[in-house]
Amino acid sequence: MNFSDILLILVSSAGLLHGTLFAIYLLFFKKKKALSNLLLGLILLFMAFRIGKSVLLNFGHNLEPIFIFIGLGFLLLTGPLLRWYVIAMTQPNFKLLKKHYLELIPFIGIVIVSFLITRNEFDSTDKQTIIVFGSILIFIYLHLAFYIFISGKWLLKIKKHYKNTLQTKFQKAILEWLHVLILSFIVIWVSYCFNILDGTIPYIVGPIMYSVVVYYLSYKAFQLKATDIDGEAFKTNENEQLFNTISDLIVNNKLYLEPDVSLSSLSKLIGKSTQKTSEVINQYSKQNFNDYINSYRIEAAKKLLLDESNKNFTIASIAYDVGFSSLSSFNSSFKKFEGITPSAYRKSKY
Repeated sequence: MNFSDILLILVSSAGLLHGTLFAIYLLFFKKKKALSNLLLGLILLFMAFRIGKSVLLNFGHNLEPIFIFIGLGFLLLTGPLLRWYVIAMTQPNFKLLKKHYLELIPFIGIVIVSFLITRNEFDSTDKQTIIVFGSILIFIYLHLAFYIFISGKWLLKIKKHYKNTLQTKFQKAILEWLHVLILSFIVIWVSYCFNILDGTIPYIVGPIMYSVVVYYLSYKAFQLKATDIDGEAFKTNENEQLFNTISDLIVNNKLYLEPDVSLSSLSKLIGKSTQKTSEVINQYSKQNFNDYINSYRIEAAKKLLLDESNKNFTIASIAYDVGFSSLSSFNSSFKKFEGITPSAYRKSKY
């Protein structure tokens, strides 16, 4: 073994050792015994086993098929664990149910297959054998890709849901951390695909890429304190629930179109004081009550002004249609939000 081989072993094994130690810390020594930390620890541990297989396969000889297949099989565990972890970090009181464990069936299947494969079958160059083993390998990689995709889709859904709300420091940290984690898994998955091109791209690229990624993830986890927070950060509080109720009335029920809607009437409708209603609207919409209502009225007015079927309608009639009680208040509000008068806006679009 030459110096370059020794150097590659050290570099590729560094991330493996670091990931394993990080996993052990989360599983056994972390004071916060949260499900999210348990899942992250297992992800890192199984990923380390997978990388360990790659290092041994690259530098060792005649590695038993059972180790190769179980090493690949750990990817079938990593996918579901990643999905559960993303949910646990964004959903309060998340618990694993019996149905979740059904997602582990592919891994169990690979483990069973690994005990049935002999050395002669694994080394066979028979076309049928190559097709079977190739199909298993493609399935494993596509399985992980699928879970990375649905985990990313879940994260985008959460980001969209909280896009227009006031996010806490912990919520922002979780969303940033999960964004980094998903991107890191994409990088790792691509490096796994490089393994298929062994001969064109060195097999050791995967373990080296993993080492870089796991060190970066450790840095981001420490920076964002990701192991100290979980889905409880997204627990809906009373004010958020109240604002959702207000939004449903104002937006979905189009209460903003009512000319007599007021802070007092809205407060009576939801059974809260005017002070509490005003406080919640200010907190989550970043606007006072009048601007909050008028913003929806102006958006409705803009659509009417641009509709050619309404081109014969006067500005005043449109103002009344969207809930304003006077033309002057409509003009002043429209100019406040759009910077121009309603008539100028209509002319600029035709």
